[in-house]
Amino acid sequence: MKYDYVIVGGGSAGSALANRLSADPANQVLVLEAGRPDRKWDIFIHMPGAFSIPIGNRFYDWKYESEPEPEMGGRKVYHARGKVLGGSSSINGMIFQRGNAMDYQRWAADPGMDTWDYAHCLPYFKRMETCLAGGDEWRGDEGPLVVERGPADSPLFGAFFEAVVQAGYPLTDDVNGFRQEGFARFDRNIHRGRRLSAAQAYLHPVMNRPNLTVITRAMTTKIRFEGTTAVGVEYTKGGQARFAAAKDVICAAGSINTPQLLQLSGVGNAADLQKLGVPVVADVPGVGENLQDHLEVYVQYSCTQPVSMAPALDWWRRPKIGFDWLFRRKGAAATNHFEAGGFIRSNDDVEWPNLMFHFLPIAIRYDGTVPTKGHGYQVHIGPMFSDARGSVKIKSTDPLVKPELRFNYLSTDQDRREWKEAVRAARTILTQPAFDQFDGGELSPGPSVSTDEEILDWVRKDAETALHPCGTAKMGTGPEAVVDPLTMKVHGVEGVRVVDASVMPYVTNGNIYAPVMMLAEKAADLILGNEPLPPSTAGFYRHEP
Repeated sequence: MKYDYVIVGGGSAGSALANRLSADPANQVLVLEAGRPDRKWDIFIHMPGAFSIPIGNRFYDWKYESEPEPEMGGRKVYHARGKVLGGSSSINGMIFQRGNAMDYQRWAADPGMDTWDYAHCLPYFKRMETCLAGGDEWRGDEGPLVVERGPADSPLFGAFFEAVVQAGYPLTDDVNGFRQEGFARFDRNIHRGRRLSAAQAYLHPVMNRPNLTVITRAMTTKIRFEGTTAVGVEYTKGGQARFAAAKDVICAAGSINTPQLLQLSGVGNAADLQKLGVPVVADVPGVGENLQDHLEVYVQYSCTQPVSMAPALDWWRRPKIGFDWLFRRKGAAATNHFEAGGFIRSNDDVEWPNLMFHFLPIAIRYDGTVPTKGHGYQVHIGPMFSDARGSVKIKSTDPLVKPELRFNYLSTDQDRREWKEAVRAARTILTQPAFDQFDGGELSPGPSVSTDEEILDWVRKDAETALHPCGTAKMGTGPEAVVDPLTMKVHGVEGVRVVDASVMPYVTNGNIYAPVMMLAEKAADLILGNEPLPPSTAGFYRHEP
């Protein structure tokens, strides 16, 4: 059969698109997800406190690595990407951040992007969510994505909020509301003690629609063209090559796999494709360029009082923790522990916050390693608007060969300046009097790291990606743009659209899951030809020097 829409990728954007596009029974929709199903019994996906387990696990994670990064001592930076229905929303840290309103004003300032300003994006943020803290001008209360605010009620969170005020920073009611700048309890994609991924929120409730087909473990290998018009996709399932005919192919495979698929299909920089012997369908030089990401470090402290989450790591406590989660949906496993944080401006040159903090009442890395056997706490910190740009490029015509990822971290003066400011800001907060009763000394980076160069050397050795890659098929009308912002169609070809983090022209201020879901909601209306939601008249906070 010929599908109206073949969606490549059953991740965050793909799940939302599948829901919205299949709402009309006349539309035949196929979702091809290369990863595994997100079974209900798979606790590593659904238990919030277990989110570190899928990361780095070949059953859940594509396990990408960058090429050696020149400004990071030549080391390769590990990149986790979801290899499961729900994509990275099934393995991420469940932090829900829209970004700053000014992020979307920045988007709209690019040629052809005027309908992507904050006023036009806010209605789609509201449509997608049910904010349990309550709906208002800025927050939705009828959407499929339930957003729960962290309790942040332990003594360490109390000290953190007191310390940021002592350091001269404001508190705010809601970082996703009128004012992002400041510190507050964070929204999370957790509902009734379980992770609420995009697949759980959008896809599973409509899986019984007769016009929606979802195939997992189906690797899309190529978009098939007749001339410059797409006619469907080639994919493999169970070791067999298959073909799905389509009126519209929608790439929703993420900022790494989407440009890879386009390049494998002959859409990209013609000179690069010709070197590999890929027949060129359309010369679109921006495919795979403009790669952006967030780096982060952990500033960790030992805690002198037994008030951190460290005891939850004891093996002999795990049966009770598991019992509490399985039967009561409560306890240490029912939260991601990223329950609070905030956003600040690190210098007077920036108009809106350029640093994000996550506070965690335990000292631990994503891979589960700890710097101390005792109690501790930490902040995750990193610049939000690095002007470094990288690329995603195929190095083989084999779809199973991972592309080359170059991020060029720390390659600009702005990047290096803001990293020094970020670490110093974190230390300023964590050494305020509010922490005196808990401060057992800095564990990482430690007292030996103090000068500008020592801070940068530590960042080069220790920083990890915050897992927010985007921008590799950006929207716009300029020479480097890939996607038409009014239709989501790829320039130079017919029948191919992109809807995922690839289309973001600039990375937003915060975790990018919420912006991707907004993109998918807005794109669904553009694809269906629906009347767009009317722009919002709600205001937003602007810093005045």
